[in-house]
Amino acid sequence: MKSRDLEFLFEIGSLRNIPRAWIQHLGVPCASNLEHTMRVIFLALLIARKEGKKRNMIDEDTIIKMALAHDLPETRTADLAYVHKVYSKTNDTNAARDLFAGTSFTDFEDIHTRYEKRDTIEAKIVKDADNLDIDLELKEFEEQGHKLPAKWKGMRKFVRDKKLYTKTAKALWDELQKANVAQWHMDANKWKKIPSAGK
Repeated sequence: MKSRDLEFLFEIGSLRNIPRAWIQHLGVPCASNLEHTMRVIFLALLIARKEGKKRNMIDEDTIIKMALAHDLPETRTADLAYVHKVYSKTNDTNAARDLFAGTSFTDFEDIHTRYEKRDTIEAKIVKDADNLDIDLELKEFEEQGHKLPAKWKGMRKFVRDKKLYTKTAKALWDELQKANVAQWHMDANKWKKIPSAGK
């Protein structure tokens, strides 16, 4: 094992202690960077598989690696919300370089750089997933009665129209607006939908 590999693993673990910056605006606890990354991975794969039907080839291995790496530099730069970014600038490229240096994951520096450039379909899909995870979490907050998601509807519609790259991501955003957060567990009830559950 290379000398920095264990340091790298501990550094990744520290993401659980980094609050997402928009907690300042919501005023309630939101997903940690680690929790956010988990859903981004599956969102990105979902988008890739739906987009893949329309395109010749989308590299799922690259999608997974980019989704894993997309916020890792925040162990060194922290997370900045849209208000902060007007006044502060981080150097995620240098942070990624230093984060992966001397580890068994030096190839992830290039993966992160490609993600930041947004010049491949994989990078665009991962960025779409990064954005859509915010909307999923806002929908969960709305379910809990939080008022801020309704106030952000216009801004999130702007993100949908102007910032999402793929048609699939836009369609998912549209579907999400009508989604029932509790549907997944209510319809999983064995008496309603899956009589053979657990057998």
